[in-house]
Amino acid sequence: MKEIHWLTAREISENYGLRKLSPVEVTSALLKRIKELDSKINSFIFLDEESAMNSAREAEKEISSGKFRGSLHGIPIAIKDNINMVGLATTCHSKILVDNIAIRDARIISQLRSSGAILIGKLALHEFAFGGPTFDGPFPPARNPWNTDHHPGGSSSGSGAALGAGFVPITIGTDTAGSIRNPAGACGVAGLKPTYDLVSRNGVFPLAYTVEHVGPMARSINDIALTMDSIACKETMNVERYTTENLSYTNDLNHGVKGLRIGFVRHFHESDLIADPEVIASLNEVAGVLKDLGASIEDVVLPSLQEMQSVEGIIWYSETWAIHKKWLRERPEDYTQAARKKLMRGAFLSAGDYVNAQQCRKIMTDSVNQVFQDFDVLITASSFDPICRIDETEIYARNYARQGRSPFNMTGHPALAMMSGICKRGLPLSVQFVGRHFDEKKLFRVAAAYESATPWHHKHPQI
Repeated sequence: MKEIHWLTAREISENYGLRKLSPVEVTSALLKRIKELDSKINSFIFLDEESAMNSAREAEKEISSGKFRGSLHGIPIAIKDNINMVGLATTCHSKILVDNIAIRDARIISQLRSSGAILIGKLALHEFAFGGPTFDGPFPPARNPWNTDHHPGGSSSGSGAALGAGFVPITIGTDTAGSIRNPAGACGVAGLKPTYDLVSRNGVFPLAYTVEHVGPMARSINDIALTMDSIACKETMNVERYTTENLSYTNDLNHGVKGLRIGFVRHFHESDLIADPEVIASLNEVAGVLKDLGASIEDVVLPSLQEMQSVEGIIWYSETWAIHKKWLRERPEDYTQAARKKLMRGAFLSAGDYVNAQQCRKIMTDSVNQVFQDFDVLITASSFDPICRIDETEIYARNYARQGRSPFNMTGHPALAMMSGICKRGLPLSVQFVGRHFDEKKLFRVAAAYESATPWHHKHPQI
């Protein structure tokens, strides 16, 4: 058996069934690892050890007595600290909310508890899921476990770092312009931005109402899929696409890609913006692997990356200003410099700018949907550059806009980022797969095929 901290949720659950591991044993081992190593990573804001061990003991009793709730039963999971967990502070990594104790669980937390998951603590993020890796907040910034001099991506920085470091098998993040997919790629794991509103945002502190998503991160595609089985809101699914028997997101994972039509959005990273050569080579390799597995790969054209980013940015900045304008006027000094500077941009946008952006959004979404009439899944770049040092503020600011993630927050299509290589500096590279609305299953099918055909999900950092 692998070391406990590198086991996937599926492997842990299988070992529970074989009585080779218990929830108490797994939770104790992970808590011990976190306490020994997280001082280097800073992935956790709060480690809820007592509650986690109580949940582990309860899960152990239930599983031993034959009351098995499903694949997440007894699985330790950590939560981004902009999601409410009753009795704990939801700080959003900000001085503004350090005493903000949640009076009820977010819906996703209730769903995870019902599934028997063990909620182990709250994870670091960029301030209000927006600022950046800063040193003037109430908690230190999370660091990349592959090299702690580098940042782990954001804004779900702790969610990516905790997974990459082997602290938990699953985390939950949020994604408004790539905030799940960026740290997933940076930390060498997988992260899903589901179809808009497929996972409830109830009880999640808002950043931008109409482009924000909540989703899972894990070290395997199977773990992403089984988590979606627990947290997807079935009432928002296009149920006509599924039969009751075929509802599980894990059902088609091993069907391969033979016969699938995959569109390669090369112009994002080859002409709209020019990606780093190592990133380009990695993306070409991904396309080659899928072609060898039997998929049809063709170049496709979407609206330009700059145009899509500009429209999403106007929506994003307008909505964040609406949420933060009162605090920015009354308590500007309590924000980190990075968050304050970015949030203020919304003050200079008009209602007309916002309405025009929403009109453009409809046109661009229709354009992407038109492409999906001929293709099952799209390949795009996620990040255009290998991850930089955490203290390289100017490089980070430049690279933050050099990405292919934010267009799909605007269009609401599901998008998944995963590791696709290792750059010359020993840091992960990543690819993004994009699917039709509510067709996460096809997305997982492609990602799982790529995962099985490549060695990257077996690679872990030395901490």
